Amino acid sequence: MEKPEEVRIAKTESLFRDVNERLAESAPAEAKETSFVCECGDPECTERVEAPHEEYEDVRADGTRFLLVPGHEDERVEKVVERRRRYNVVRKVNDVVAAWARKLDPRASAA
Repeated sequence: MEKPEEVRIAKTESLFRDVNERLAESAPAEAKETSFVCECGDPECTERVEAPHEEYEDVRADGTRFLLVPGHEDERVEKVVERRRRYNVVRKVNDVVAAWARKLDPRASAA
């Protein structure tokens, strides 16, 4: 059974992911890195993640993976799968949050 908190987390993270999709689209082709927003579940988070476009694209290949500022992980719903110097990549392990993340993935609906 879905808990409201799980759905809220998934929707918040997916909203941040949508913002980052627009940032990636508008980044200059010659840019080595882009400043993305942290995709954590805190709706008030305003921290940024600097990442190369290629690495961002690797994260986007899976609708359950997100870019986060180190320490912003929520172990109830995700686990760190990659630790980079300036950011972590997490994968959703909570079934409800993972299902919502896939459902709200803009790249999945575009395919």
